Amino acid sequence: MMRKNYYQKLAFMVIVLAILLAFQKYTRKNKDPLPDIKFIAGSSIPKNTSDFDPNILDQEQWEKLGFSEKQTITILKYKEVVGGTFISKEQLKKCYAISEEKFKELESFILLPDAGKVNNPNYSGHFEKKEISVSGKFNPDAFSSRDWIKIGFSERQSEAILKYKNYLGGSFVSKEKFKECFIISPENYSKLEPYLLLPLKTPKKFQASGIKYSEKIKIQYQSFDPNSINIEGWKKLGFSEKQANTIVNYRDRNLHGSFKNLEDIQKCFVISTEKFQELKPYIKLNPVEVKQEKTDFSKTDLNTITFKQLIEFGLDEKSAGSIIGFRKKLRGFVNKQQILDTYNIDKDLVQKLISIAPLDTSAVPKYSLTEAPEEWLKDHPYFKYSADKIIFYRITYPDDRKIWKFLKLKPEYEERMKLYVK
Repeated sequence: MMRKNYYQKLAFMVIVLAILLAFQKYTRKNKDPLPDIKFIAGSSIPKNTSDFDPNILDQEQWEKLGFSEKQTITILKYKEVVGGTFISKEQLKKCYAISEEKFKELESFILLPDAGKVNNPNYSGHFEKKEISVSGKFNPDAFSSRDWIKIGFSERQSEAILKYKNYLGGSFVSKEKFKECFIISPENYSKLEPYLLLPLKTPKKFQASGIKYSEKIKIQYQSFDPNSINIEGWKKLGFSEKQANTIVNYRDRNLHGSFKNLEDIQKCFVISTEKFQELKPYIKLNPVEVKQEKTDFSKTDLNTITFKQLIEFGLDEKSAGSIIGFRKKLRGFVNKQQILDTYNIDKDLVQKLISIAPLDTSAVPKYSLTEAPEEWLKDHPYFKYSADKIIFYRITYPDDRKIWKFLKLKPEYEERMKLYVK
């Protein structure tokens, strides 16, 4: 009898287990299983990656960013799950097909706000979208940021397009290469393609070398005196703006305003040996005899006072350099307290200087938050930490009062920023 009960219980358990397995199998059929994700070991983003809106990327474009086919399918499915639009970086980060390491690589390029920064309830997740409109054929190599904005791209997109062109070596080279720009969606490329004055295919030379495909601009050298030319003059000789600044600073500060001989020029580290040999036949050196004339500091504007004049007043090179450097970053002082607050200065001596010298602020650039250039915002010491927020908010709210409200700054930070706001 006991054995009969044992077998009955065992049979009952087998039946229950079979029912459970069948039920589990049935419910699984009705679910769309997510693909198995394999992260690409050591994958990295392409060197030509520029700022992009993840809401307009198709499968091919996600794969160009270094994702596998299965990962891109998952990302696109996840976008549908969240409503068809990513509204923040944090939301995108939650997609499990994007590893934490991969997200960190891409984060600085993503044209989305961070979490909790979307204040417009009607915000759709896209940056302001304009219709692309082209009136006739054009060479994209000749387009400036303003030209790209005119045909319908945002300011940030325009900068990204130029950044990509610079990566290619200063030329888009071909329609093929132009199409690879991340910021240009397939839809926009199809609109632009008939008007592009570019060859269809990329030259073999470019494909083989993989380096910049742009011939050096041939400079028509003429005789010049390195002691009398300014930054623009050095730029015309083929130097970048940063290099030209370095040369002028080296001459004016280290050499006290004058190259005495060719060796002085050759020692400047931004002038390569090759470049010096190109310049050498055209250099007509006239060392400047510096006549020490006393400066009348009661008539010397603090926004134009030179490094040499600060040294003449009695400041050491460290203090003088700090004042000139801070003034350059600010694009000019607005009040004398800013000069006194400069780091690494002799405050007693500077206090004496500002009590004597006048300050003319008429040439200091000021902007509204809605009109300020991005470059100015990101470089200005008072604005750079809030630059991305300002750029984002003004897209949706082109109103200074609302932007100030959303920034939620400490009163002292807002006060000093407003010194440069018109």
